[in-house]
Amino acid sequence: VQLQASGGGLVQAGGSLRLSCVASGRTFSGYDMGWFRQAPGKEREFVAAISWSGSMPYYANSVKGRFAISGDNAKNTVYLQMNSLEPEDTAVYYCAVKRISDASWPYWGQGTLVTVSS
Repeated sequence: VQLQASGGGLVQAGGSLRLSCVASGRTFSGYDMGWFRQAPGKEREFVAAISWSGSMPYYANSVKGRFAISGDNAKNTVYLQMNSLEPEDTAVYYCAVKRISDASWPYWGQGTLVTVSS
């Protein structure tokens, strides 16, 4: 499984960015796609996830109402639309994949840096 994340950059507080993650290497029916982030000096944390079928998106409380996760099965791509960005959202964002039945996330992409200026 290979995951390629992109879309990070520098944005002012209140702005928006859309991250993309292209998945390859197998079919992903029965899998969850997720986004995580790691801020400087902090542990990696969960942001959002969605099943490959597009059902049951779920979010960390810190991003609920501001971020939206979605997928395009035809493009094997999962997106993270980030609105109303805050400086606290500054982090390296990672996409990940796991089987729906798994508790852990074994497949990870490289990160993409999001910097939110105040």
